[in-house]
Amino acid sequence: MLNREFSGVNAHLTEASPRRALSGLEAATSQKNTTSGEGMEIDCQPEEPVISSFDEDCVELGDVKDMRLEAEAVVSDVLFAVAEMHLSQSFNSARDVAHINVETKEGNRYCLELTESGLRVVGYAFDQVDEDLNTQYHETVYSLLDKLSPGYREAFGNALLQRLEQLKQNGQ
Repeated sequence: MLNREFSGVNAHLTEASPRRALSGLEAATSQKNTTSGEGMEIDCQPEEPVISSFDEDCVELGDVKDMRLEAEAVVSDVLFAVAEMHLSQSFNSARDVAHINVETKEGNRYCLELTESGLRVVGYAFDQVDEDLNTQYHETVYSLLDKLSPGYREAFGNALLQRLEQLKQNGQ
């Protein structure tokens, strides 16, 4: 059963945060499978509410999410897998946009823009925005870092493997 859970988590590595992937893995491996009345194997009871931790990390103000708070959540989720990451203090953050400085494990520095459209690279140095730069938006910081940094992928994979080993040692 552990292999099935691992392959399901592994398929979502670039779109799931390590914290959420690991806690999801923990939940999947700690619950015993039950069988519904129709013979289908399920991991939780249908009446159990599904709570998205993404929504818990968000603070909405009216119809616009506060991107400063979103940016803080982004930084805390992936800080373990990069050399440095912090909110930029050089730009006046607004509710609809925030800038994040990140240095990858390889030593490359980027300035990221976070908006409702997602995250994208806007500069190749801390606190730098190149207006002529037209880079692709990513829905998550995980997919962006996966593209930018092999060291991020390795750190994420190692964290996941460590968590799996902990679960195995605990007999789950």
